[in-house]
Amino acid sequence: MNKIFTVILMIFLHIVDDYYLQGWLASAKQKSWWEDNAPEEMYKHDYICALLMHGFSWSFMIMLPIAYMESFDVTVWFAVSLIGNALIHLIVDNAKANKKAINLITDQCIHILQIIITALVCL
Repeated sequence: MNKIFTVILMIFLHIVDDYYLQGWLASAKQKSWWEDNAPEEMYKHDYICALLMHGFSWSFMIMLPIAYMESFDVTVWFAVSLIGNALIHLIVDNAKANKKAINLITDQCIHILQIIITALVCL
């Protein structure tokens, strides 16, 4: 698999995970959903778990083509990228879904930039 196809596949998998596979997490990562549906104090921060789960899912998904290219012999850079991308995704999605500091266009541009930087570091 060549590097250009790998980046295109990473972008495709980004679309699959960020739009099609989120399911309930799309609602659960919004603090307001928990306030409306589970207002008890014990659920006050559960949206953070949903943000983390989606961030990890997304990061794992975009890293699959790189793992394949590396014959699943992952490196330190791979692990750092996986964890770093999950945390960045969490922060960006929180800025969009809860802080309302960015819109969908900015959110998606940041995610695409994550993919490009990840490809440059790992490939």
